[in-house]
Amino acid sequence: MSVEYDQLLDEHSKNVKKAFYWIKKSLPEILIDIPGVDYELMILLHDDTKTIPSQYNAYDEWVFGKRTKEVEENFKYARLEHIQMNGHHWQHWVYIDSDAKLHVLDMPYEYIIEMLCDWWSFAWKCGDLYQTFDWYEENKKKIKFSKKTRATVEELLDKLYNEILRVRGPRKC
Repeated sequence: MSVEYDQLLDEHSKNVKKAFYWIKKSLPEILIDIPGVDYELMILLHDDTKTIPSQYNAYDEWVFGKRTKEVEENFKYARLEHIQMNGHHWQHWVYIDSDAKLHVLDMPYEYIIEMLCDWWSFAWKCGDLYQTFDWYEENKKKIKFSKKTRATVEELLDKLYNEILRVRGPRKC
């Protein structure tokens, strides 16, 4: 086990929770009530599959080890497994059928919320809560969302941006 990787997982988990609890306090209206959905439990368990050996070891080696071809290949399999086990990744909702046709499914709302907390966690880490909006603008053409999911994501990002602006004021840098 790697102390550095454990610390990275712990820090990411804490930042996902910061993002979620900020939303819960400042924008509770976006945490719509969905039968059977427990947002807090989802956030508590966020990325817990990264602790199973097949993912843990490959991620640890990729992040902190020497990036050999074998390490890269192991990471690709671990990343695929992680995405397949975790609906908060947009890639989870994209598949290629037997005719090689790409299909993009609607993401369930609760996973959109978790995905936004995941994305926003990196802004909490760097101390620039506006960073996520820059990242999304730079990457949105690469992200495969259904029309419904994209509309929901962008509506929520707008609400989040406006609330940060209201609470924290304009970006300082």
